Amino acid sequence: MALLQAGDSVGGSLHRRLREDIVFGRLGPGSRLRLEQLRLRYEVSVATLREVLPRLISDGLILFEPARGYEVAAITARELREISDMRILLECHGVGLSFLRGDLDWEAGVIAAHHKLSRMEARMLAGDRTMSEDWKRYDREFHVALVAACGSPELLAAHRRIFDRFLRYQVLLVMFRGDAATREHDALLAAALDHDAARAQDLLRGHIGACIDYTVQNGLLQDTQG
Repeated sequence: MALLQAGDSVGGSLHRRLREDIVFGRLGPGSRLRLEQLRLRYEVSVATLREVLPRLISDGLILFEPARGYEVAAITARELREISDMRILLECHGVGLSFLRGDLDWEAGVIAAHHKLSRMEARMLAGDRTMSEDWKRYDREFHVALVAACGSPELLAAHRRIFDRFLRYQVLLVMFRGDAATREHDALLAAALDHDAARAQDLLRGHIGACIDYTVQNGLLQDTQG
């Protein structure tokens, strides 16, 4: 059984582990989540599972139907568009607050997160796709760092939930846009250090929207918009 992180309860640890396994594709879309199999896999009680699974329903990562039980949520182009719109709203608002309040410690956190992401993107650009999960973790870390000084725990929690749902699509579809995404991250770093929220918000709209265009243009998901 994995060690608990500092401050974790058994339920909190299970929620984190299940969420990561769904987001990073170890539990794929449509997978049935049978309690006995999950109990053995995660070495927890059925009671703990019954406590945690409804939280993952609220996170939008699993579904429950009385006749079928629990299963990992499917992915669709329509949902990806909806999630992307929500991410733009939350992240642009968070950036506006964070850039206003961010201090030197916040800037240092953004720089550190960007450094890890840029090093991983350089490996991806060189053709090394063996670290794709770390690449997406660092991508999440960078975008979370941008909004970290917003001062709103509710906004940060909502952003985390919607970002993880967006991230799941990126992982499952391997949505790596190459040098264009790297340049956008560089531009976001520069905007953050300048505390230029308007520029960062424009960059974010293009950055997130380009992921949708890339997905549809490359046939990774059928475009059901209409």
